[in-house]
Amino acid sequence: MERAYGPSVRRRRLNARLRGYREQTGETTGQVAKALGWQQTKVSKIETGERRKVSVDELNALLDYYGEHDPAVREALHECARLGNQRGWWSKYRDLLPSGLPDFEVEASVIKTYECQVIPGLMQTPDYAEAIFRANLVRSNDEIVKRVDSRMKRQAVLNRVDPPEYWAILDEAALRRIVGSREVMIQQLRHLTHMAARHNVHISVLPFSEGAHPATIGSFVIMEFTDPMDASIGYVETPTSSVYVEEERDLLVLNTMFSGAQGTGLSPARSLGFINEIIESLEE
Repeated sequence: MERAYGPSVRRRRLNARLRGYREQTGETTGQVAKALGWQQTKVSKIETGERRKVSVDELNALLDYYGEHDPAVREALHECARLGNQRGWWSKYRDLLPSGLPDFEVEASVIKTYECQVIPGLMQTPDYAEAIFRANLVRSNDEIVKRVDSRMKRQAVLNRVDPPEYWAILDEAALRRIVGSREVMIQQLRHLTHMAARHNVHISVLPFSEGAHPATIGSFVIMEFTDPMDASIGYVETPTSSVYVEEERDLLVLNTMFSGAQGTGLSPARSLGFINEIIESLEE
């Protein structure tokens, strides 16, 4: 299967490299802009990603100014600029999907998620996902169909030949809440057991009996990337918006919370047994 590219990841990589070049010179964005005959805002917006498109001539001008003449490096950065302008399959669902999330998922080498209320989207069955979306009574049938379709397409990231390592910590509440019906829930939990058999999927259950734990603040996702130029990024969704966490100290907080919750939870083997016990209780 052809590998998808995440435009947001490529733009971050290009922006970070250009910002790094400038910082090595000790110059401000205003000084660089003046030397190139540009507006100061042009350089700053390229570095922050506010300017989504960087032309071939603009990139060449910056690389020449910073003294980057290595052909391989220049071609790699031009590829980042080109791919950063492309659209992934998710662009047609832009109004339905979490803002930019698939951009990062398709390029992540590691995805870590803690979910306290529902099964994570990357492991939901179609019927379970539909029931989740129908819980919002203001959605039309057509919108629900599109939302389920987009969620199933997102899951392709775990089906690749080179899938990311996926670490999921599930609160017991997410496993016991009956979503849709008992039959839908049994099917969903069985799907979790099948996912747990994959070499790249690791599921840990955080049982009620453990009481308070480091991740009681709520659900979140952390994504890591192979390329050292791509810093890790966190994702937190709220009822009205989504927030990306990029500051190193904030990511440290999320990673500490994840590690603490993982240490509190059951091992993958015990978690599988726990899920099977819930399935049996639903089948009685």
